[in-house]
Amino acid sequence: MMRRRDFLRATLVTAGSVVVPTACSEEDGLPGACDVNEDDSFFPQSVASGDPRPDSVVLWTRVLDGDHKTDLAVALVVALDEAFTQLVELKPGPSNVAVAGSGSTRAPVTARAEFDYCVKVKVSGLSPGTTYYYRFYYTTGEGCFSSRIGRTRTAPAPDADVPVRFAFVSCQDYVGRYYNAHAALANQQIDFIVHLGDYVYETTGDPSFQTPSEQRKVALSDVNGAIALASAEGVEYHAARSLNNYRELYKTYRSDQALQRLHERFPMIAVWDDHEFSDDCHGATATYFNGREPETDEDRRKAANQAWFEYMPVDYPAGDDFRYSKAAKYPDDITIYRDFTFGKHVHLVMTDLRSYRADHLIPEDAFPGKVVVNQAWLVEQFGTPPPYASPYEDIDTLAEGRYRDLLVEIAPTFGFDPSLGYAQNERPRLISATFINAVVAKLNEQREEPLDPVDERLLPYMDLGISYADIGKTDYFSAFGSRHLVVKDAFDAVSLFTGDTPAMGEAQKAWFMKSVKESKSTWTVWGNEHCLSQLAIDLTMSATEPLNRRFYLSCDGWDGFRAERNEIIAALAERGNAVAITGDLRAFLAGTPAVDTAPTTKIVEFVGAAVSSSTLRSTLQKQVASHPLLKDAPSAGNIASNIEKLLVDSETKINPHLAFCKADSNGFCIAEANADEFVVTMYLLPESALAAPLYDEAGVAALEKQITFARFKTIKTAAGEPSDLYWEDGGTWRKWNPDAVGWDE
Repeated sequence: MMRRRDFLRATLVTAGSVVVPTACSEEDGLPGACDVNEDDSFFPQSVASGDPRPDSVVLWTRVLDGDHKTDLAVALVVALDEAFTQLVELKPGPSNVAVAGSGSTRAPVTARAEFDYCVKVKVSGLSPGTTYYYRFYYTTGEGCFSSRIGRTRTAPAPDADVPVRFAFVSCQDYVGRYYNAHAALANQQIDFIVHLGDYVYETTGDPSFQTPSEQRKVALSDVNGAIALASAEGVEYHAARSLNNYRELYKTYRSDQALQRLHERFPMIAVWDDHEFSDDCHGATATYFNGREPETDEDRRKAANQAWFEYMPVDYPAGDDFRYSKAAKYPDDITIYRDFTFGKHVHLVMTDLRSYRADHLIPEDAFPGKVVVNQAWLVEQFGTPPPYASPYEDIDTLAEGRYRDLLVEIAPTFGFDPSLGYAQNERPRLISATFINAVVAKLNEQREEPLDPVDERLLPYMDLGISYADIGKTDYFSAFGSRHLVVKDAFDAVSLFTGDTPAMGEAQKAWFMKSVKESKSTWTVWGNEHCLSQLAIDLTMSATEPLNRRFYLSCDGWDGFRAERNEIIAALAERGNAVAITGDLRAFLAGTPAVDTAPTTKIVEFVGAAVSSSTLRSTLQKQVASHPLLKDAPSAGNIASNIEKLLVDSETKINPHLAFCKADSNGFCIAEANADEFVVTMYLLPESALAAPLYDEAGVAALEKQITFARFKTIKTAAGEPSDLYWEDGGTWRKWNPDAVGWDE
């Protein structure tokens, strides 16, 4: 265990006065102001900065010296100019409270072996709204070597009446794709970048959304420490599990020159989503096997968290002396939700929507035929069972237990354990008769002597309820009907029956609500990992039974946590002038998400597409092709190709508060906030533009010719008044009208 003071000296320094170097000198073996050799081999991931506040910023690098396996001595130099002629004096902090004072222009820091030689320095005592330049030095017997020069900028003072311009990005898969969006973004004039998650992807080639190329792939050296996976078609790949695996992900992703340049030019404020640990995770639980085997793995989760701690330039709310400890109990090992103030106009609140959330409402291993909502509750709630309910009976008494015995007999064939699902220790054990008949029909396709289904004449006399099959759960171990393509109306009823399913966790939610209520800035901006706007599609008129339903695209996001979603929107709307910036979906969206039962209680949301990950349209194409029912439906292919129209549909009005969708593009967003309005420009890149690196000057110039734009804004209103969304149409701003599901003239 390192002593507390040693750790602080390695992580916290205080800025003092500015000096102009007059001669080349060295102190305590540290480099002076003289010219040194810039050498990327010692700093293979270059430099980065993050979490800018009015008086501080976190600086990062990683040092690599193949000849040494112990801690390495490094020096940090900070200046007000890129030529380093105005150096900032740096004083190592004696405690977690920074005290301004004079010191050396070179701060000694340590690249510790236990943290993979990553260096993180919080420089405090800086001036607000100021651009700084920095570099790290490493001395060997052959001389002094420096990192590349990094540029960062502190936040303006809380009382500064200045505009704020920042970018927000998400979903930067490395596998098979290039960061051309980052190359274009690096040329923009912005104050900082918000990263909304999926900074790395834990898999090396998941065929459902990744296609590795020889030039662009991730290889894990510790394959014995990784999780071996295979697709239904037999494509083998790995998912990170060990600390070494997760570290290699960050090292590989940070090897990209466009991502390095982005970090060198702008400070970043980041949170994680799922892929920093595991796809569609909740807490420390993964979902690769959809209930076929236990997937809760706290050691794996903590390995992912430690790698994040080491590689991301984050100022943790636990304080300047926070140090990641493997011995800490999950999820208390690390807290990443935090907030920032940028002058008078922007209060940025960043959340963590993975660490504290509950399991998905519909279990992936749910037995499809099990009835979860009975007729008595449906009648009490709706007056009469809704049309999507199905007839059910007690499996033990129906046909004297004949169908119970049948399901037990075929359980091994279908891969489920009859002691689970419908056959739990409960009485009565209710099962959908419609589901039984579907199973019998499937079995009869392979039998010479057909089995008798439940007599159709009995169905009208049975009670009506909602089974997992009615929610779209057609397979025993599957994301479909659980997380993806879930029947909306049936899910809404089950969600109401079950009650609240938390996404934020109690402590984070209390902090979030307090932060929103006490926000003093013009705009409260929520850095939100998941799309807040409802994403449902209506196939009732375009598909045949059993697909003529209304579906949620995904219940892994806020559509699966509707009670808490409504509560949060209500709190933000009450505060007024609240904006959600969102990632994860891999599409550009704009809308005014509202409380389900109060459509005027709404806020404004802007969703950015993926930097490089497969687009929503591409992802849907693969999902539909693998869905047990959709893959054989004649019109199913139209779901992906028509997804924009299905989501923003003026005829069905399924999502009246969703105003814009572009599902086939990659890119980034830039937000501009001032005293009167919050404007977002979406930079759209065709997915085909990511096939090869366009990183040099000529490549970026060619890239910029392919970018198209969509521009939206919201205007400041009186406290508590509803916010409206405007779209720039040929120089004219038009307001979104949810009632008409269209733009006013």
